[in-house]
Amino acid sequence: MHRPLTVLQVLPALESGGVERSTIEIAEALVRAGHRALVASAGGRLLPALRATGAVHVELPLGRKSLATLGQVRPLRRLCVEHGVDIVHARSRLPAWVAWRALRGIPETGRPRLVTTVHGLNSPSRYSAIMTRGERVICVSDTVRAYVLRAYPGTDPARLRVIPRGIDPAAFPRAPWPDPAARARAAASDSRLAGEGRLLLLPGRGTRLKGHGDALALLAALRSDGLDARLWMPGARDSARAAYVDELEASAAALGIADAVVIAPPTTAIADAYAACDLVLQLSRKPEAFGRTVVEALAVGRQVLGWDHGGVGELLHELQPAGAVPAFDAAALLARARALLGQPSRAPATMTAIPVTYLLRTMQDATLSVYDELR
Repeated sequence: MHRPLTVLQVLPALESGGVERSTIEIAEALVRAGHRALVASAGGRLLPALRATGAVHVELPLGRKSLATLGQVRPLRRLCVEHGVDIVHARSRLPAWVAWRALRGIPETGRPRLVTTVHGLNSPSRYSAIMTRGERVICVSDTVRAYVLRAYPGTDPARLRVIPRGIDPAAFPRAPWPDPAARARAAASDSRLAGEGRLLLLPGRGTRLKGHGDALALLAALRSDGLDARLWMPGARDSARAAYVDELEASAAALGIADAVVIAPPTTAIADAYAACDLVLQLSRKPEAFGRTVVEALAVGRQVLGWDHGGVGELLHELQPAGAVPAFDAAALLARARALLGQPSRAPATMTAIPVTYLLRTMQDATLSVYDELR
């Protein structure tokens, strides 16, 4: 029987997002399997969730884009030596640089192995290339694997492992369609979500890259056709991005749809939000590395409409081809939305069960198998 591993994951912070979520999920899997899970970051609001897994957190400011962050090389090296770390798993570029430099200073006989995960499709550069230096490089989709080999042709394909992000089916139970109870709960949060008209949902943080402007234009076009449709954008309202929220509100007013748009803070009940809606939008202007929203929404039983690029396009082609629209083709988006929203009142045609490939346990087991490869 193999001895337990000590695995240290490094990332900028534990505030929100897919990187943070995956870090916690792998920490949970490590502890469950009898290993030791360490995480180094600046901390954040997800710290209690991490600690609840049994993982140990060490506060190190690894994400501030400043030369001063390189001052964390020695503390990270000391952490690795003192805790007998077997594997360092870097999930972001600056922490990966700090980790790489820290490991160079440890004698090879006692040096932890380095794993990296490419979570995004960042512009190719020497800075971003650090994510390809892991002894194993985890790619969160085939889209990411192809990108790595194209952008960094010197990368050895044998070091790449494709491990899609996974979801817990218990967290995204299939809901009836329509779901009046879920819709009523949504309306309780904002009266503009009330009624029996079709509800479109675009979840995502408040940044232009998420395609909120495209969603507003789509809603305006649908309503001009006489369709009683509403748009809910949880996650778009952020006090740190007040100017962007003002811009969205001004755009909605100019389009004459302000009374049918809800720009809301993030919700902790995203599965219930999916259940309340009729169509989920995934309109990121920049190709996503994966696109977990697609799998989550389909698991709940809601159709997804999205731009056909990056990981979102890859998932839609596999799981719901009718939802993939040529990127930035507004006319095609409108036509497809009309078609999907115009279906008879019966459960829409979505996957009946989450494919094993996209289950959380599959992702966790596959990641621990990568660690085992480096024993």
